[in-house]
Amino acid sequence: MFDNLQDKLQGVFGQLTRRGRLSEADVDKALREVRLALLEADVNFKVVKEFIARVRERTVGIEVSKAITPGQQVVKIVHDELLTTLGESAPLDLGGASPHVIMLVGLQGSGKTTAAAKLALHLRKSKQSPLLVAADTRRPAAIEQLKVLGRQLDIPVHAEDTSVPPPKICANAIKVAKSGANNIVILDTGGRLQIDEALMEELSQIKAKTNPQEVLLVADAMTGQEAVRVAEGFHKQVDLTGLILTKIDGDARGGAAISIRSVTGVPIKFLGTGEKASDLEVFYPDRLASRILGMGDVLSLIERAEEVLDEEVAEKSAKKLLEGSFNLEDFLEQLHQIKKLGPLNKILDMVPGMGEITKAISQEDMEKQLKHTQAIISSMTLKERRNPKILNGSRKKRVARGSGTTVQEINQLLSQFRQMQKMMKQLRNPRARQNLMNLFGGFR
Repeated sequence: MFDNLQDKLQGVFGQLTRRGRLSEADVDKALREVRLALLEADVNFKVVKEFIARVRERTVGIEVSKAITPGQQVVKIVHDELLTTLGESAPLDLGGASPHVIMLVGLQGSGKTTAAAKLALHLRKSKQSPLLVAADTRRPAAIEQLKVLGRQLDIPVHAEDTSVPPPKICANAIKVAKSGANNIVILDTGGRLQIDEALMEELSQIKAKTNPQEVLLVADAMTGQEAVRVAEGFHKQVDLTGLILTKIDGDARGGAAISIRSVTGVPIKFLGTGEKASDLEVFYPDRLASRILGMGDVLSLIERAEEVLDEEVAEKSAKKLLEGSFNLEDFLEQLHQIKKLGPLNKILDMVPGMGEITKAISQEDMEKQLKHTQAIISSMTLKERRNPKILNGSRKKRVARGSGTTVQEINQLLSQFRQMQKMMKQLRNPRARQNLMNLFGGFR
């Protein structure tokens, strides 16, 4: 979503950080480029104007730390002001009496029903017990969609006949939750193609009947500044407490995500990052700012790993690595684990300094290389995986035929694996291991 903006800003800052000293002309030129990059990313004009003014004010007569160059100091200022624009994190309000009611509103086609299911799954992972409510009676397909998603995720769905008014359905659902074991009720309300009086009247009645702790607008990031205008419209009518921006994995330019808090005063609480039910991220402004500026997002990567990876397998592999007994069978198991994290280019984008690699190598090439590696190791016998040294010429030819690769590719893989083993042997030295621990400790 932010690829173009990220590329342009990195180009501007790359020129700045290579300079030992910065003149006022250097700063003016850089800020003109930053302004243009933000406007091209569809950031609201007023937001851009205020942002650039704040950055310019802080860079005039800048006192530069001895630890960093003037160019790096400007990057830091831009990062800080980007955080100011994005606002602070705003966790869900789950206080007060149970059940806690979360009301989702939005235009038709924004991904509201899918977002309801994603939010329910997210809350269940944090030990909550959600109940989904199908209150979009004008669109029977939405009711059926929510039921299907509920069955897939094993989350209960409250639905009634389409002749029952939505405010009554929502009120009945709260009674069901109170009598059962559900402590959170998520209302999937009706949408329209545009904001109208009938829609707002229905939403006002639902809000009056259910007294929700959260009223979240589900907005499509692909609509750009229209998402900001929609947010303003809904906020004026139903007093929003937060937003869920969907489809940020698409080719949207990202302006809505940067503008929406500043224009509406309503915080973004979640980002829809894909089509899977698990593709919902809590919105952390500092992490988004770092990603936009090409600084990576290690914390999100760690959280993703903790969520999807097998801890026992990871510990076993780490132990074998340090003991020097890690073999190709273990390597294959780790490749399966890596695939669970998602597309490789997205993983690498979260690692500081790896953004350039993702630009140089396409996602298709990365996936192709990963498949080739898996095919090669899978074509080996268990004995060969555990002891690659026995792979002679005839064995390599057999593996090449079985994996659809060449002997040269097999030799390349084995060479890389031996280098990795050599590195791991060096880490058996307690001092080297402590240095590595200190390095990772610095990212906390």
